[in-house]
Amino acid sequence: AGPRRQRRLIKKAFRQAMSAGFNAGISLPDAQTKPVFASTRYTSADFFAMFDAPLEHGSGWSAADDEAEARVAVISASLNEKLFGGVNSVGREVIVRGQPLRVIGVLKPWNVKPHYWDLTLGSYIDTEDFYLPFSTAMALKMGHWGNMDCWSRGATGGNPLELNAACAWVQYWVELEKPEDAGAYRDYLAAYSEAQRQAGRFVRPTNVRLRHVMDWLGAQKVLPADVRLQTWVAFGFLAVCVVNMVGLLLAKTLRRSGEIGVRRALGATRGDIFKQFVVEAGVLGLAGAMLGLLFAQGGLWLVRQSPNDYARLAELDASMLALTLGLALLASLIAGLLPAWRAALITPAVQLKVQ
Repeated sequence: AGPRRQRRLIKKAFRQAMSAGFNAGISLPDAQTKPVFASTRYTSADFFAMFDAPLEHGSGWSAADDEAEARVAVISASLNEKLFGGVNSVGREVIVRGQPLRVIGVLKPWNVKPHYWDLTLGSYIDTEDFYLPFSTAMALKMGHWGNMDCWSRGATGGNPLELNAACAWVQYWVELEKPEDAGAYRDYLAAYSEAQRQAGRFVRPTNVRLRHVMDWLGAQKVLPADVRLQTWVAFGFLAVCVVNMVGLLLAKTLRRSGEIGVRRALGATRGDIFKQFVVEAGVLGLAGAMLGLLFAQGGLWLVRQSPNDYARLAELDASMLALTLGLALLASLIAGLLPAWRAALITPAVQLKVQ
């Protein structure tokens, strides 16, 4: 199969993208601007729609551009700032490996973690700054960064970057319209693999795997096991705190038995007493949550000092903040139910007699 036919091999899905990483020197035609080395991804047209890449100016390229080996590129907001001062650079030219490429799109600030579409370069690296068609990169004979597995010299005299070489180094992703399509696509891949094996290109039995994003991250152990353990420890600590809070609120209820008896004698219903103690528990929970957030920020700062790649992701965003406050309020309300119910059952006559 020729290179173009190989690039069309997986066109059986709603969207599909093949890609690989590199580090290219980018310069301007004026020869006055110093070249900028930028992390580069050469890929196919569906990449931007598949991974929800936000465009500030222009657009990505088309499938026709892939076929035509078009000299076009999409650049990141940070690279646009370095080269063009942040202005709309659509239509401007950049020089890559001595060849002019026309900028057709500029991305908004975009940094996806984990870098799941190509984990061979690192799970938590920054998102690439420069994008061009895969076919164009092959025509320009650009190199490759990342893992490469070869099982023979292939039919290209040993050049592993030729698309018909017996080497695996290209990242393939597909987007299916509905979950039911996964089985059919897996069958298609199995049939292709078996055909290649029978042709002598693949030497091992067919072993096709089609994973969605979360399964893929799990299989590659992107999230360390100790992080999951820390999550369970945190929930265990929360359970202990809830039990302790129940005990403290019960003790507080018993100390206030006289007050509750007087209020009941003055006309307060069991429901009024119950609501009062539930509200008090909720207020205590919110106060504790605010104090806990201060400790959490300090703890996250300490985590970010860790040398682990994922440590810099330890941030408290808006959704996590809302979850923290909601969970604290819910836990305090649950902890306050038993003491509130116990307070509502207090008999006023007995308490007045004791008083």
